[in-house]
Amino acid sequence: MKKYTTLPALTGKQLIKLLRADGWCPGRHTRHGLSLVKKINDRTLVTFVPDTSDSLPEGTLQAIIATKQTRLGKKGVLGLINKYGLK
Repeated sequence: MKKYTTLPALTGKQLIKLLRADGWCPGRHTRHGLSLVKKINDRTLVTFVPDTSDSLPEGTLQAIIATKQTRLGKKGVLGLINKYGLK
């Protein structure tokens, strides 16, 4: 399996699969995407990911993986990609 060192272009569907593998639970499904929920200690984090087969715009991806939404950052997403792979 290829080991990623830089963040590749991710589709919404790939990001949803990675977050679900990381313990995020699906919440509401809307026409344009899916909300994902994860409890960390006493906090509940919620993020919304567009359910698309197209690559996510760079700004959208950065906003989702940032501190305010998933708290993963680039290193966290790379770790998930290297652990679970991209499908």
